Amino acid sequence: MSENIQSEKPRNIGFALSGGFIKGFAHLGVMQALKEHDITPDIISGVSAGALVGAFCADGNEPYRVLDYFAGHKFQDLTKLVIPKQGLFDLCEFIDFLKSNLKTKNIEDLKTPLIITATDLDHGKSVHFRKGELAIRIAASCCMPVMFAPICIDKIHYVDGGVFMNLPVSTLRRECEKVVAINVSPLVASEYKMNIVNIAMRAYNFMFRANTFPQRESCDLLIEPYNLHGYSNHELEKAEEIFEQGYNTANETLARLKEEKQCVWKQ
Repeated sequence: MSENIQSEKPRNIGFALSGGFIKGFAHLGVMQALKEHDITPDIISGVSAGALVGAFCADGNEPYRVLDYFAGHKFQDLTKLVIPKQGLFDLCEFIDFLKSNLKTKNIEDLKTPLIITATDLDHGKSVHFRKGELAIRIAASCCMPVMFAPICIDKIHYVDGGVFMNLPVSTLRRECEKVVAINVSPLVASEYKMNIVNIAMRAYNFMFRANTFPQRESCDLLIEPYNLHGYSNHELEKAEEIFEQGYNTANETLARLKEEKQCVWKQ
């Protein structure tokens, strides 16, 4: 049964994909499940891991096939440890990986339109790329502060788009009739150790994810896997398992909404 609707706006359905580092592989599982329910995007907006996933899907790949590009790779294959002046790692190898595996070189030439959100570190604002070299802008959006050295584009330094907007619903709201928000980093107050490092990281993660609250409220369908907090950001080898978590969560969410409301969309 198709869930597509007639649109009075320029586009019918947009997908907003959150940041989440390794948890971003859950986006692929969710998107695969949505596709099997005839819910597909006319445009994708992504932040960090969501920008990475969005780019591969916008490049013409089926969600489940994107896993093949990462099979056999480890975190160390895509990053380079450096003397920590601006970050612990740089993303040169990651950019090379993207250039080698994405068929499209510029954002504006993708099969499905894509918006990539990054943070302009020099001027303290969100930037939403709709054109320009694809690989380096994905890297900019994924550039977690401290862990990775900022990415310089046209003499401006960029870091992770999630600093200001970790769930980019508002980038789609005016041009899409319906927006599906996939948030693979919901705020979870799990147990933690009472020491200085864990307290600092917990506060950092809370602040990083708090900006999703207003974005969550303005979407038409929200899917949030809550079973991903146990995965380490270095566990690239668990991509398929994370995919399955997203796939199962999406199917369960859609089934529940149809049973409760006979429709997956907010009324």
